[in-house]
Amino acid sequence: MKFVDEATIRVFAGDGGSGCVSFRREKYIPKGGPDGGDGGDGGSVFLLGDENLNTLADFRMQRSFRAERGQNGMGRDRTGAKGKDLDIKVPVGTRVTDAETGELLGELLEHRQRLLVAQGGFHGIGNTRFKSSTNRAPRQSTPGTPGDRRELRMELILLADVGLLGLPNAGKSSLIRKVSSARPKVADYPFTTLHPNLGVVRIARERSFVIADIPGIIEGAAEGAGLGLRFLKHLSRTRLLLHLVDMAPPGGEDSANEDVRRVVTELEKYGGELAQKERWLVLNKADLLDDDIFALRRDSLLEELNWNGRIYAISALTGAGTEQLMKDLMARLEALRGPATTPADEADNGSWHPLDN
Repeated sequence: MKFVDEATIRVFAGDGGSGCVSFRREKYIPKGGPDGGDGGDGGSVFLLGDENLNTLADFRMQRSFRAERGQNGMGRDRTGAKGKDLDIKVPVGTRVTDAETGELLGELLEHRQRLLVAQGGFHGIGNTRFKSSTNRAPRQSTPGTPGDRRELRMELILLADVGLLGLPNAGKSSLIRKVSSARPKVADYPFTTLHPNLGVVRIARERSFVIADIPGIIEGAAEGAGLGLRFLKHLSRTRLLLHLVDMAPPGGEDSANEDVRRVVTELEKYGGELAQKERWLVLNKADLLDDDIFALRRDSLLEELNWNGRIYAISALTGAGTEQLMKDLMARLEALRGPATTPADEADNGSWHPLDN
């Protein structure tokens, strides 16, 4: 099943049941009086976070959802039954907006979290409620109010600790295949991933993190070019970004430097906290270059970027350098998750380059 991260559905809350006009009529009771009951409230529509779901693909088949209507009131002061609420299961990480107004209704970030998206109608009132000292035989009642009707736009934003960032063919899919059990498509010709992939990296027992392979970003992604705009949002919830750079592109050293500048430009254009998020530079395909040539290209790139963050040299194909990278990521994430410091966190004071070790 292909990953589907956007869907539009229509939800209809149940209408409230109408109040009843009725009078008690029994033998030997000529003046029984009004006994019309109230209607029942309409059912509401909720979205329910479910960690067992990982795609919005099911909403391609069913796009309309309706909660139960409240039952009308009845004689003998019987109140109509309330309409059943409707729970719609969605993956954890789903963001919901009103498609017509653009209003953000909420986000489902936890398992079993419930979000009200359409309120059921209020019940109507029966004629018993209108009885008074001056109106002994009321013949009025009120209808139930209609339930909310909404068109919802749902976006599934991946909940990952680490996001892979880079141009198409930088080696993101190869890296996630090497360090996790995820199996995205890889090939020896240029192409871009069309659907995000999640992989779990296990360092040791009870020490693991989730890494996301995001489709490659092309120039103009922040303005909507290609798939970049749809998937830049997935990076916004990650704690840390790995910026993969192809160090052996067909255009050589200048091409590698230009590739990095293009990605940085798109991050800045997208705005928000994404451009300020912690980012590590990962120089991929080091196995394809002579050590001296690699060192020259690396130094040129760092000088041009004025880079003072973390930098790693790896080969996603052979796995060289990936084990140390994953261990350092785990240590850094543990430091970010809690107040306890780790050796890696203490070492992160200013610039730090494992390549120099």
